[in-house]
Amino acid sequence: MSDLLTAALAAAKQGWPVFPLRPGSKVPALHGETKCPRTGACTDGHAKPEQRATTDPDRIRAAWAEGPYNVGLATGPAGLVVIDLDPPKPSDPPGTLSGAQILDDLCRFMAEEVPATHTVTTPSGGLHLYFTAPAGAVMRSTQDILGRHIDTRAWGGYVVAPGSTTPAGAYAVTDERPLAPLPAWLQVKLTEPPRILARPLASAAPRPGGGRRAAYVDAALRNEEKAVSDAPEGHRNRVLVRAARALGRLIAAGDLDRAEVEEALSRGAFAAGLKPYEYRSAITSALNWSIRNNTGTRQTA
Repeated sequence: MSDLLTAALAAAKQGWPVFPLRPGSKVPALHGETKCPRTGACTDGHAKPEQRATTDPDRIRAAWAEGPYNVGLATGPAGLVVIDLDPPKPSDPPGTLSGAQILDDLCRFMAEEVPATHTVTTPSGGLHLYFTAPAGAVMRSTQDILGRHIDTRAWGGYVVAPGSTTPAGAYAVTDERPLAPLPAWLQVKLTEPPRILARPLASAAPRPGGGRRAAYVDAALRNEEKAVSDAPEGHRNRVLVRAARALGRLIAAGDLDRAEVEEALSRGAFAAGLKPYEYRSAITSALNWSIRNNTGTRQTA
């Protein structure tokens, strides 16, 4: 029995439906919609890999007898939510945080924890944290909702199962402990709608520490929001990150409240045409970076 067949059967034994991926790849080996024969599982319409995944040992043996397929794990039908923490990409600017670092920052900001759970290390050096999905909830896959380089895989997605390999290396279980339930606070973060106010916050609002803040602080907030909203396509993310880092210095100095900055930058990004999953992650990581690197500084008028 091949190692990949063994991996597929091991996943199925845990009740996790699997399907074949192309050898050495993360891409499904099953036919796409444009080439669907409309037979078998697709008789009533094209069935996606999530729908065709199986825990049937006979079907699995038959599929993996045709080639050394990697193993795709259909997270939704498996009752899983997998948090995918990626390392920075080579194209990212210096100082970009990894998904694991951003998740740690988020935990500190929220005063919450992510429990230790079943963990798989990916060939790129990332991590897959396996959690059981909340009972009665339909969790959808997300991209960058928790922060840049953090995706989640649930319904509508899949992960590459341990035992699979790519030219970069192997997917391997590095923590064999039982799966922890997805924390309630993460369920809320992953399902709450993006926060965008209908109108700008009032000028000259009270400072976090009390009293009235300087006029230049309000001007900075207004100007950075406008710069983001006016940013041309192709430059929007860069302008958003620069604005968040600039305003992060004022948060670190105690002149601005983080929630207020997030609201203003979200409005600007939304007006510029960015989608929530694009701007929320950029704002989170840029503010975290700026606050961490400017803590202890004090802005003066």
